[in-house]
Amino acid sequence: MKHVIAVLALACLLIGLAVSASGADQITTVPVHFAKGASSATQKGHFSGYDSVHYTLEAKAGQTLRVSVSGNSNANFNVYKPGDEPGAAEAIGSGGVATPWEGALPASGEYIVQVYQMRASARRGEKIDFSVQLAVR
Repeated sequence: MKHVIAVLALACLLIGLAVSASGADQITTVPVHFAKGASSATQKGHFSGYDSVHYTLEAKAGQTLRVSVSGNSNANFNVYKPGDEPGAAEAIGSGGVATPWEGALPASGEYIVQVYQMRASARRGEKIDFSVQLAVR
């Protein structure tokens, strides 16, 4: 009898883990490559709830990165330097619709621009359609 209870408890635990894993926030990663001779690009995207989109681009120390986002007023962004990850490090810049960010880059490598929405609208599962403009000079 104890063996049956232990097996049932383990089965419930495994089912609970599977359900929580399937509800995980989705992160979509999009590499950004500028057209030959260009120093900027515009990307369109969408997500909902707590999901986010990570745009990655290569840049050199001392260059200037400008990021702006348009579309749904709940679209926001953070900029992370090479080696830093959203949720594990502090962003070097941030902004939202009508609030662009521009800054000199501290290191050479792959930068992440994370587009997301604030918790209040994410909790409601709002769908966010946006365009992000990235320029490196």
